Amino acid sequence: MAARTKARKRAFQILFEADQRDSAVTAVLADWIRHARTDSRQPPVGEYTMQLVEGYAEHADRIDELISTYSVGWTLDRMPAVDRNLLRLATYELIWEDGVPDAVVIDEAVQLAKEFSTDDSPSFVNGLLGRLKELKPSLRHV
Repeated sequence: MAARTKARKRAFQILFEADQRDSAVTAVLADWIRHARTDSRQPPVGEYTMQLVEGYAEHADRIDELISTYSVGWTLDRMPAVDRNLLRLATYELIWEDGVPDAVVIDEAVQLAKEFSTDDSPSFVNGLLGRLKELKPSLRHV
């Protein structure tokens, strides 16, 4: 598994855990870093994982607004928690991480949806992220 793929998966796990615990993602990230330093069984939290989690945290309100606006018929609360957090992570990476091709971001999010969510989730994630990709030039600075 490629390093960035692992980083995305770990960042998703951190966002999901924060959502389930109703905690700040930065607090959960700090827990993961602390555990990695004190428990040799825990792999270290990589730089790209930290970048994704911290980037999401910086833009969380805007990201939730974008997902809510463009997910027709679905509120954030009604979405499966896996989908909600995959979309949060992928929306951050799609809109604010210029060094990653859009197609890679979308494909990785769809793969995570296939691995962790419902049968309908991959197409939902793909469709919403595809729409955000189309609108990307107008979304970052609004």
